Amino acid sequence: MKFLNSPRQPFVGLSLAAAIGIAVGDLFPLDGAALIVATIVLAIAITIVACKPSLVATYAVVGVSFFLLHKLETTNTAGQQLADELGDRSRIVTAIGCVITEPKTAPSGFATFLLKLKSIEFEGRKQPTCAVWQVRWKGAPEFGDEPELFGTAELIAPPRNPGEFDMRSYLARHDVRRVLFVRYSEDGALIRHGGGNQVLRLAQKSRTWIQNTICRGLQNAPEVQNFLSGIVLGVRHQTPEDIEEPFQQTGTLHLFAVAGLHVGIVAALLWMLAMVARLSRKSAAAIIIPLLFFYAAVTGLHVSSLRAAVMSSILLGGLFFERKVFVLNSLAAAAFFLLCWNINELFSTGFQLSFAVVAAIILFADLFAEFLQRWTAADPFLPRVLLRGPRRWMHAAFERICRGAGVSLAAWLGSLPFVLWYFHIITPISLVANLIVVPIAFVILAIALLSIFSTPILTGIGLIFNNANWLLATFVMAIVQILARVPGGHFYVEQPHWPEKLAANITVLDVGAGAAVHLQTGRSNWLFDCGNERSYQRVVREYLHWAGINRLSGLLLSHGDALHLGGAAQLLDDFPRLHVIDNAAPDHSGAHRRVQRLFREHGIKLDNLSAGDSFPLSREITAHVLFPPRTLSSPTADDEAYVIGLVVTPASRILFMSDSGVKTEQALLGSGLNLQSDIIIKGQHHSGESASDAFLDATRPRLIIATSRDFPASERLNDAWVENLRKRGIKLFRQDETGAVILRFHRDNWEAQSYVTGEIFRSSSH
Repeated sequence: MKFLNSPRQPFVGLSLAAAIGIAVGDLFPLDGAALIVATIVLAIAITIVACKPSLVATYAVVGVSFFLLHKLETTNTAGQQLADELGDRSRIVTAIGCVITEPKTAPSGFATFLLKLKSIEFEGRKQPTCAVWQVRWKGAPEFGDEPELFGTAELIAPPRNPGEFDMRSYLARHDVRRVLFVRYSEDGALIRHGGGNQVLRLAQKSRTWIQNTICRGLQNAPEVQNFLSGIVLGVRHQTPEDIEEPFQQTGTLHLFAVAGLHVGIVAALLWMLAMVARLSRKSAAAIIIPLLFFYAAVTGLHVSSLRAAVMSSILLGGLFFERKVFVLNSLAAAAFFLLCWNINELFSTGFQLSFAVVAAIILFADLFAEFLQRWTAADPFLPRVLLRGPRRWMHAAFERICRGAGVSLAAWLGSLPFVLWYFHIITPISLVANLIVVPIAFVILAIALLSIFSTPILTGIGLIFNNANWLLATFVMAIVQILARVPGGHFYVEQPHWPEKLAANITVLDVGAGAAVHLQTGRSNWLFDCGNERSYQRVVREYLHWAGINRLSGLLLSHGDALHLGGAAQLLDDFPRLHVIDNAAPDHSGAHRRVQRLFREHGIKLDNLSAGDSFPLSREITAHVLFPPRTLSSPTADDEAYVIGLVVTPASRILFMSDSGVKTEQALLGSGLNLQSDIIIKGQHHSGESASDAFLDATRPRLIIATSRDFPASERLNDAWVENLRKRGIKLFRQDETGAVILRFHRDNWEAQSYVTGEIFRSSSH
């Protein structure tokens, strides 16, 4: 805490004042008159500071200045003006602009990038604009290119499920209000090649060359290539989620974000080269500082790399100007300059995590290290010179371990609030993982830099360095995989909320034409279906993390449709001990057979239930299988889907229909069962026919939650059927409009809420 008592740290106050001004400006909207008043207040404050300088007045001026700057940059922007003109629907447009970010190409062939528009043409009108749009195009543009694109300007969709990343809010922070979807490669043409900022173009070409250099000779190890590209250059979009997930669970994902470790190694190597070349300290500092910023540009100009480059430059600048530099003041200066560059960085996860972690290390690492060293310190009355041999080495090793542990603990505590808020995870194992992995990562980065320097001179030596990194990278990934499986090493925590005493909480996720329903009752958590592989990765897994689910009580697979059970393999990786209830009706689904084989390989016994069977969801609630009977055989999987009846409270009944159609409904009507239900949760039968009038008469639901998609046509709700529900007084939540639907069951009533629209339907509604 000695840093706080230092008198020469002006940037600490300046950066705090700037952050407060931006945050206040974001929280409180002001009209034109209020902005004029704020400007007058700023002018008065500047006058007071000029006449009678004071610290408080200076901070007030900085805070009000950043408040106004935030308002000016976020009010009536070019992106918002163009979005208002286009309206709240998709439009066919022709756009000309400049590619201002490096395109990222997905496996589907679509390249995603930001385009700064020069002009746009729609409805026969062409007009200039400087708005920025996100573009998806099956072309091969480069940074700085100027293309002409014909496509659909689409609204940016909000998140449709709890736990999903809010891309719309993220892009809105950068004044990106539309996505231009260019379906075919021939719908775009390059007008000019090689434009844009030449320094950034050189940096990106250098990144490509460096990536090829450090990965040369490793063509048969794509995972290692992705790992090295991430750790050396911060290239994360090429890294599969199954590699990143263990690093996140062990708190070592920061290795893929170029930050102080990376910039520090580069600065140290450049300093060593400068000393070998017998340069003076001033000359070395003058050369190294721009090179550090170029390295930050090569790695993508991320906040963490810029922060490290600014801090290193300030520290080196102290040598140049022969002034003492305080580390905390350097950190605050980096924050202040980055906010001057882009005020919206304050709201980015990278900015908050980067500065919180480094601030915690500066303030608390030494305190934690000193505390830990008390347990291993030698006798204080014994002079250190008398320590000899192994005992001296042992104490030196313990001191280094304590310093490393102090840094690891401080970094973990500094990041904990933000990791909890954004990623819903706590990683105690990171205290151990970072002690093991970070030193190895230091060596990997150093060897990669040696490969970069040696390859142009001696190609063979570069290959030797790359193979050495292959060994180290393989070892690191293996260690991280092992640590990620340590019981209690990580666990997910749901976001804080006001506690409710519920009989059950059911979330019907929106996964397109498939299905995934989470049932939480008491301490039990069940999944009815899990979506396909893609929807499990992007929706179901993220939702389970958001909900703080660390253990699933069971999984029910309704029928052999890949859209309902294709994600089971990945679910099994995340939750290896599962109680699985599988539909035993014979089908022709290859996806179903693969899943069954996978469960058998993992020693999981499948419960094959049929009509008349039941299974407990919790001590209070039991689910009843209403269909299919054990002897049923049908050529269509939809006609064999499970129908599950559930009595949540004496006054609340639910019917899970999956993709059942009219044939299943006729069988249920002929069974003599009491089908009356308050809520029906259903998908769409492949024929497009389900929930017939006779079935609605028998079930008399208050609410129906139904999937609906435009393609194929059978997955879209029939307009006549929707109108029929309205006439019957049945509330319909169609998931193409509502997104996920959350059902909350109290003892005497229940309510359903749409995640997208926020609409609430209660059992007491008429």
